[in-house]
Amino acid sequence: MTSRQIRPSEIEEPIDADIDLREPAQRRELSRSHGAVLPVIAVGGGVGALARYGLAQWWPTPAGGFPWVTFVTNVLGCFLIGVLMVAITDIWSPHPLVRPFLGVGILGGFTTFSTYANEARDLLRPETVALSFAYLAGTLVCALPATLAAMRLTRGLYAYARARRGAGA
Repeated sequence: MTSRQIRPSEIEEPIDADIDLREPAQRRELSRSHGAVLPVIAVGGGVGALARYGLAQWWPTPAGGFPWVTFVTNVLGCFLIGVLMVAITDIWSPHPLVRPFLGVGILGGFTTFSTYANEARDLLRPETVALSFAYLAGTLVCALPATLAAMRLTRGLYAYARARRGAGA
């Protein structure tokens, strides 16, 4: 079986942003590794979802109560996505399957938009409607800044570590 060149015009599904399809070597890499992306994401997603499930079992939400476990999971997941993206774009050149495994798989499976939406909907009762809106807004108000804070913190810690190494400390 011979492999043929992949032309950018033939690609219809999303491609890793790190791949430049104008370079023949990277097109070859894509043709070799693209088949591994879905299994890697699936395994990572399973790991992340199991971690979220474990937290939900350990810390259940009482009926009509604030869904703290999903809130914390999503905010923590956004923080970790911020760390990961800086680590793999600014600090380290990882294997092409690291981002799909850790970012899309594990952290995508760990965080949850569907549970967030369902829990907010479940709280849309007269006695808990304010709680529902607080949950919706609070998640956004905390998760987005968590990502930005993680990115700044990771860049700052990396710069500090490099400066210490350069100073011989």
